[in-house]
Amino acid sequence: MAYYRQLGSVPPKRHTQHRTPEGGLYYEELMGEEGFFSDSSLLYHRHIPSAVTAASVWELPDQSTTANLPLLPRHLKLHELFPGREWKSADVVGGRRLVLGNADVRISYVAAGAPSELYRNGLGDECVYVESGAAVLETVFGSLTVGRGDYVIIPRATTHRWVPTGDEPLRAYCIEANSHITPARRYLSKYGQLLEHAPYCERDLRGPEGPLLVEGGEVDVLVKHRGPGGVVGTRYTVPNHPFDVVGWDGCLYPYAFNIADFEPITGRVHQPPPAHQVFEGNNFVICNFVPRKVDYHPLSIPVPYYHANVDSDEVMFYCGGNYEARKGSGIGQGSISLHPGGHTHGPQPGAYERSIGVEFFDELAVMVDTFRPLELGEAATASEDPNYAWTWAKR
Repeated sequence: MAYYRQLGSVPPKRHTQHRTPEGGLYYEELMGEEGFFSDSSLLYHRHIPSAVTAASVWELPDQSTTANLPLLPRHLKLHELFPGREWKSADVVGGRRLVLGNADVRISYVAAGAPSELYRNGLGDECVYVESGAAVLETVFGSLTVGRGDYVIIPRATTHRWVPTGDEPLRAYCIEANSHITPARRYLSKYGQLLEHAPYCERDLRGPEGPLLVEGGEVDVLVKHRGPGGVVGTRYTVPNHPFDVVGWDGCLYPYAFNIADFEPITGRVHQPPPAHQVFEGNNFVICNFVPRKVDYHPLSIPVPYYHANVDSDEVMFYCGGNYEARKGSGIGQGSISLHPGGHTHGPQPGAYERSIGVEFFDELAVMVDTFRPLELGEAATASEDPNYAWTWAKR
């Protein structure tokens, strides 16, 4: 995100001496994207940030996937993955269950109540949508307090820890990229400012507070990274707690954006999904559908027209409100619908007619469209409604 911030103590000139009160040196780290040719930040550590004292294999939760074969639309009930009080002992990192994935993006879900271990994703950026609950996200850049409706963008290789707060589970919808996640390019000036037609602006973005300084000796850091056969994990032991940054500045850092601050784009006739876009990554986009005034042409049909995803798979996560187009399908809070490329889909029977004359939709959903087919993770198999594919044939 090309939006400059400064937090804590930094020297007047970069790559120059920055001394402690005792006269020693802080250690400067450049965290940058695309080999010195994209956004970066400079962080000033109390300790050498590259020090490691031990390493071992971290056995990741099941990352296997199977093809969507036969090709079917799917309905997945994610709340069934964490029944009863199981969420109490789960954490946002180790407790994630893989729902869908391909070479560009993986979608996981978790209901968590326990603090996570320190974690760093070396595969790509993460966009975590908080469906419900609240947490403090502790990072090397500082802390972010997040809650219901927050998108949290965490750049690749950011060391962080999730600490749920409150009495209800932190329900997190985790979108992990093999690339960077940014605002839609058409929203940005050539220098990176959000433009006037964008549905949100820099004022809506919350950066870290801090600095966050934690004293302590050896701790473990979980690292997800590339390896033989795809995604693998390593557990590093580091001699000092990595939250030792006294100051940083730059344009690369984690930030939060609440879905309630998205200003919907409406029109006289039905607006296509790009009007709802929030972020994008390599070969996928993230959109959201929020409460809004709907089409106001006198002959409009407010629900979506039937459409075939010729080039993409469409994944919709239903996280609030009343989704008009899906009435009668069994979809509710915490559901996912997967409509794969090659399958024509649209409103459930009767929704087309019922929507005529409706002026407002009270719905909340997060959509991911991918440009390569998605495969099913173990959580998809565990939470599928087997009747969904046939609901368009019923009246």
